[in-house]
Amino acid sequence: MTRKLFGTDGVRGTANTPPMTADLALRLGAAAGRHFRNDARNDHRVVIGKDTRLSGYMFENALTAGLTSTGMNVLLLGPVPTPAVGLLTTSMRADLGIMISASHNPAADNGIKFFGPDGFKLSDAVEIEIERLMETGLEPAQAVNIGRARRIDDGRFRYAERLKSTLPQGRTLAGLKVVVDCANGAAHRVAPEVLWELGADVVPVGVAPDGYNINDGVGSTAPRRTAEAIVAHGADVGLCLDGDADRVLILDESGSIADGDQVMALFARRWAEADRLAGNTLVATVMSNLGLERYLGGHGITLDRTRVGDRYVVERMRAGGFNLGGEQSGHIVMTDYATTGDGLLAGLQFLAAMVETGQRASELSRIFDPVPQLLRNVRYAAGSDPLALDPVKNAIAAAEGQLNGKGRLLIRKSGTEPLIRVMAECEDEGLLAQVVDGIVSEVEQSAG
Repeated sequence: MTRKLFGTDGVRGTANTPPMTADLALRLGAAAGRHFRNDARNDHRVVIGKDTRLSGYMFENALTAGLTSTGMNVLLLGPVPTPAVGLLTTSMRADLGIMISASHNPAADNGIKFFGPDGFKLSDAVEIEIERLMETGLEPAQAVNIGRARRIDDGRFRYAERLKSTLPQGRTLAGLKVVVDCANGAAHRVAPEVLWELGADVVPVGVAPDGYNINDGVGSTAPRRTAEAIVAHGADVGLCLDGDADRVLILDESGSIADGDQVMALFARRWAEADRLAGNTLVATVMSNLGLERYLGGHGITLDRTRVGDRYVVERMRAGGFNLGGEQSGHIVMTDYATTGDGLLAGLQFLAAMVETGQRASELSRIFDPVPQLLRNVRYAAGSDPLALDPVKNAIAAAEGQLNGKGRLLIRKSGTEPLIRVMAECEDEGLLAQVVDGIVSEVEQSAG
């Protein structure tokens, strides 16, 4: 059986439109509850967090109904970053963690992500089993075994204390002026609080969520306001989070952007120099720039590539015993501190590097020259498969022939949206544009 409902990061779609309906959330909660409440005990727990989307209330209530119907006790965290759910699932000895968020997607979308009792995202096998339970029918708990639900009011404070503990004792951010863009999302309170408590002069952006404005002109998908705030306030650096704060972009003192590849290169080199980079290896996806691979090789560090998705990065890290990995998009995973990508944690580690080295953000955020890379997204009708069409296959084959020995090409479907992602790398920027434009044009024509 293959997964039909789950994508690369949980279940995601437009709220109140199939499949992302309250009914689905109820059944999904019941199936997950049945899977994890695998005995007659009444002490099984699940923690639920969410971002600031209006539809979060609906999905929170539906999941709670489904879970309690199978005897699970639900602990509601309210708006917290995704990594806080991973942390609190383990610290509260829960059997399951759930985050209600569509990450960087627009406010109309929402999603449901699951974490196991170890704080890591569920494996494909467990997700398949949950889907099987949804299809085969669910047996509710007896009336005397129905679960309870309660609010946990200090979830973000527990998460904040964990974040601050990742900096060496006595280390502060005093003297740094930091712009932090919270995307009107899950970190809108905790991120400015943590930075201020560590001594930074904080300029907050995107901290007024209204249920509709998450990721709307702010956050990691729209960093212009952060860049403008850096220049206007004379800030030293900017941290640009997404809606659920599991990724970050770093902006230097001029407002220039550094993606996850540059940040991972910095961390990998520093950790290797300190003899704390497990296996002397960084785990990243096939999307990471060839320039990163060359830079790491020059420092004796191995780049281990995985398929796209932070869950696959983490799976490879756990299998190989590695402690640093991530994605070009800004998901940075440091398993010494957390079980999943954490944008604020990565931002803090970058700020710590600034303090420890005395170097400016621009000196630390551009440490290798990337190979020219071009990424284009092509939207297609849900249910269709443009990549299976012969004209598209022929265009891809022709492009691979043109790039042979000169670069690389990666074509894939998004796991969270109906998009074909066309990415190529090549030193010859004219050839790069020609190859990508040719494939995009053929996909657009073939997909209607």
